[in-house]
Amino acid sequence: MNIFTDHPRSVGETYSEHFVAATSFGFPMIMAGAACVLHGVFPFLFEKTGSNLVRRLYDRMVINRQTMTHVNSKGQQIDWCI
Repeated sequence: MNIFTDHPRSVGETYSEHFVAATSFGFPMIMAGAACVLHGVFPFLFEKTGSNLVRRLYDRMVINRQTMTHVNSKGQQIDWCI
């Protein structure tokens, strides 16, 4: 059991592949979160930033899931998890 590789392996990725995938979701979420906070203070700024990001991430993770599935060594289909 290796806490750094068990989960990535369970979704058909190496540690490095999982790092890239997870951070490609995480960093945009951080930036959109900051934009949403600023939008709360200044409603005229970043009016659609948060909702646009949610749509893009949803498209990547859910709608396009068929192209992002993996099969593990047991022949089981694995969906991406973050």
